Amino acid sequence: MKTFEELGVAAPILKAIQEMGYESPMPVQEEVIPFLLGEDNDVIALAQTGTGKTAAFGLPILQKIEVNLYQPQALILCPTRELCLQIADDLNDYSKYIDGLKVLPVYGGSSIESQIKMLKRGVHVVVATPGRLLDLMNRKTVDLANIKNVILDEADEMLNMGFTESINAILAEVPASRNMLLFSATMPQGIAGITRKYMNNPKEIVIGRKNEGNKNIKHIYYMVQARDKYLALKRIADYYPNIYGIIFCRTRKETQEIADKLIQDGYNADALHGELSQAQRDYVMQKFRIRNIQLLVATDVAARGLDVDELTHVINYGLPDDIESYTHRSGRTGRAGRTGISISICHVKEKGKIREIERIINKQFEKGEMPSGKAICEKQIFNLVDQIEKVKVDEDEIAALLPSIFRKLDWLDKEDIIKRFVSLELNRMIDYYKDADEIQVVDERSERRKDSGSDRFDRGGKRKANAEEGYTRFFINFGKADGLFPNQLIELVNKCVPGKVLIGKIDLRENFSFFEVEDGEANRVLKEMNGFEVDGRRISVEHAQGKKEGFGNRNGSGGYRGDRKGKAKEVQSFRSGSSRSGSRSGDKPWRRPSTERSTRKKSRY
Repeated sequence: MKTFEELGVAAPILKAIQEMGYESPMPVQEEVIPFLLGEDNDVIALAQTGTGKTAAFGLPILQKIEVNLYQPQALILCPTRELCLQIADDLNDYSKYIDGLKVLPVYGGSSIESQIKMLKRGVHVVVATPGRLLDLMNRKTVDLANIKNVILDEADEMLNMGFTESINAILAEVPASRNMLLFSATMPQGIAGITRKYMNNPKEIVIGRKNEGNKNIKHIYYMVQARDKYLALKRIADYYPNIYGIIFCRTRKETQEIADKLIQDGYNADALHGELSQAQRDYVMQKFRIRNIQLLVATDVAARGLDVDELTHVINYGLPDDIESYTHRSGRTGRAGRTGISISICHVKEKGKIREIERIINKQFEKGEMPSGKAICEKQIFNLVDQIEKVKVDEDEIAALLPSIFRKLDWLDKEDIIKRFVSLELNRMIDYYKDADEIQVVDERSERRKDSGSDRFDRGGKRKANAEEGYTRFFINFGKADGLFPNQLIELVNKCVPGKVLIGKIDLRENFSFFEVEDGEANRVLKEMNGFEVDGRRISVEHAQGKKEGFGNRNGSGGYRGDRKGKAKEVQSFRSGSSRSGSRSGDKPWRRPSTERSTRKKSRY
């Protein structure tokens, strides 16, 4: 392995990074630094977050700065304010012994006037979010004519956040002769377009495999019922007493709800999401960085670019919709050569996502066994004992108090003192788990059998109508005889109801069906779906309570007909994606199948 000196890093920068504790270059630094120190070298570097990327591009671009020229010579674009500030801080540390070198972070949510003043005084490196930089360009207050190096950090994140047009507008204004470095954890199609348009025969440097997860991260999943997800989260947090991590949720509402529950239950937690003001986000992040907050509950958008070292865990409170988001989530831990744990609390219907993520990141998930209350209490007690052993004792400060303390506790022997001390610290947790029911991790195979098995019927052979806890059961007036299959029912809900709706169990009957959605989405589903029609037939969705699960009042079309008044909207047919009129050649409307098709042997769903 080479040293930083052998890579060509200059003495002033070498001195600064040695004081920071840099001993030997990480793989991405060893690959990228020599290449960037050359001329006319464009680079695409695929590496996970936390692998030393900032030093990989930061050291060589600082070394190539002409300090006597007070004009921006290097431009670094990144997706978020937090990452912008982090990069600027790191570059200032690296350039500690380069007299006069100025680094300016440029981002939204801060005074643009002060940033303009700094630009007028002269800076060498601009670290910017695309939106604010474009604003400064439109005001003619930033000059990019002398830019020699352009770095796109976390390029995939910037594209996901909708910065494509801004990036194109910025890159059109920098000199064509500049070097360009693109850093990304994954390689989506949008990045390929940027490379073709703005890069000249780029060298591709891949640390690991494309889209591969960090090898230092252990991936664990717990498959539980939806009603047990929060209880599972509590057990996991309790089982790791020194946990310092981020809990990712899908929505702002869920993020705030989970954070509030954790705070009420006595955890050092807080929420980070888009509804917070910039000042509130800064305050939460500052508390998290100094570890006044042990668990940060966040949405993907709020946590993008979040750069915090030494996270022990990332917890997915449900898997994200796309695999790239999982890669970025898990990459928040296991940074800079450390190990980390990525935990996913899943519903059985997310099993397919786990397999797909395993395939992409080339890592195997471990199926976790939910810790028992006894195991959690043991872990907490031994953690307390470990803290007692390692605590620093200030003899001088407590010397005057000890005689009174000894007299007060003189009637207790050593064993009694230990018992009372442990009980004082852990009685609440011991009492909680003493009476708590154990959470069973779901066996996916048995769960699939159960969906079609006997426990969904009562003793009289009639199918049960009760929804799973946390879900609302609905009736819909289409069934198997109408050509309806589970995937088509899911597609119908998604077409009628804006946004994502998590659908639970689906029961298909001959002429009508039942399906379940999360309680929080029930009113929206009921409101949005009534008023649409398929092939001229109105959709009727009602609460399943009170509906007979075996037979119903059939109408001439082979199902229940809604009696809702007013003009209905038309949805596209499921199989073709066309409207009822059939807008594409060969498309057919979704329709009731012929008698021959209706009498085929039914499949199990």
